[in-house]
Amino acid sequence: MWLRRRGCLRPAGCGVEELRRRRREREAALRKARREQQLISKRLLRDDAPEEGEGGCVAVILGQAEIQQFLQLAQRGTEEKERERALVSLRRGLQHPETQQTFIWLEGSMRTLVGLLTSNQALLQLEAARCLHELSHSEQSAVAEACLPATSYLLTYLSGHSSDFIELCLYTLGNLIVESEAVRRQLLPQGIVPALAACVQLCPRLHSPTTHAATVATWPKAELWGCCGVCLVPSLHHLQVNNALLITHGALSTLGLLLLDLAGAVQRTEDAGLELLACPVLRCLSNLLTEAAVGAVGEQMQLRDERVVAALFILLQFFLQKQPSLLPEGLWLLNNLTANSPSFCTSLLSLDLIEPLLQLLPVSNVVSVLVLTVLCNVAEKGPAYCQHLWPGPLLCSLLGTLAFSDTEVVGQSLELLQLLFLYRPEAAQAFLQQSGLQALERHEKEAQLQDRVHALQQTALHG
Repeated sequence: MWLRRRGCLRPAGCGVEELRRRRREREAALRKARREQQLISKRLLRDDAPEEGEGGCVAVILGQAEIQQFLQLAQRGTEEKERERALVSLRRGLQHPETQQTFIWLEGSMRTLVGLLTSNQALLQLEAARCLHELSHSEQSAVAEACLPATSYLLTYLSGHSSDFIELCLYTLGNLIVESEAVRRQLLPQGIVPALAACVQLCPRLHSPTTHAATVATWPKAELWGCCGVCLVPSLHHLQVNNALLITHGALSTLGLLLLDLAGAVQRTEDAGLELLACPVLRCLSNLLTEAAVGAVGEQMQLRDERVVAALFILLQFFLQKQPSLLPEGLWLLNNLTANSPSFCTSLLSLDLIEPLLQLLPVSNVVSVLVLTVLCNVAEKGPAYCQHLWPGPLLCSLLGTLAFSDTEVVGQSLELLQLLFLYRPEAAQAFLQQSGLQALERHEKEAQLQDRVHALQQTALHG
């Protein structure tokens, strides 16, 4: 669920600096809440199809004797198929919290499992990794901490050649990071930040001279990018890493280039699977930019502002047509780009993108709030920016959003009007001439909006 900007009381005649200070405070609180809300849940990869030669895949609770038996068979069985089946049975048992607890307290069990993970037999490695994945999904931090001996190997395997195995390691690491502070402390010196940055850089360049639309449309294992994003975003959040460290390894620049690649790809192909790539790129960029140095974003991305904004709008149009549910992801990135950067706001204006932005308002209340928040970011930059917002279609659009029943949308509309009237007093007169007071009167009795409505009425009438 998306967290949205809450209504804030503001007295009439609030000074410019006070207005800006309050907006910055709310923006910082909103971003923090958004990061914490976004990706704290765990992911579970599980194929419940019955394996060949077995009657079903019913998971049963295992006791110590059964766990020991399966581990011994997996370690010392005479046939590889027999060893693999033993690990499959163990993995199914580990779906139960009771079996997980028994396993971690059984002496030597994790050592044996890690030994199988590092064996030279690919099928046994994969099944051992699946057992660890089941353990990583536990809600008990003790289970996650029992997996500590495996983390260095999981990190090493991120540079492997099997996309299935890399995917499994990424999800498992992401789950462990969410659950345990001890895991987070261990993974930092083990090099998880450069390892995750390297995963970002593994993505092939879509606009490479040797890559064309047909290749993109059949790009194998696009899901790997999805799971990389799923692991990367919560990992950055839960590790509480200084984002400068990840930027040092080129992640921000790489993600910026990937944003351009994706914009080019959606123009060349109708493949709907590209949202699997776009969503993690947008989320990772958004979270990195949340704490990136205000004046250095463009330099760190090593891209011109116009290219980034133009690429983002190409993706927004793609989402609008193919996957409207992803529009908030792109708009959240646009919000983070424009919140503290006049240059990105300038790009938005110079590319004449205000009207296309306004056209997204009817999509949903969530989208409306984010669009209005971006426009507030622009208006907050001062009179020169507000001159590009009015005259124009903005006032008419705001009269429309004031008719919404959603308090969040109306509250954000009121904030945008307050900023516009502050820097463009003439807009207040135009607002009155377009029945603006009547639009405000609809909300005079709403407790969350009363004071803001009255303040805006005073501003419009008396300046």
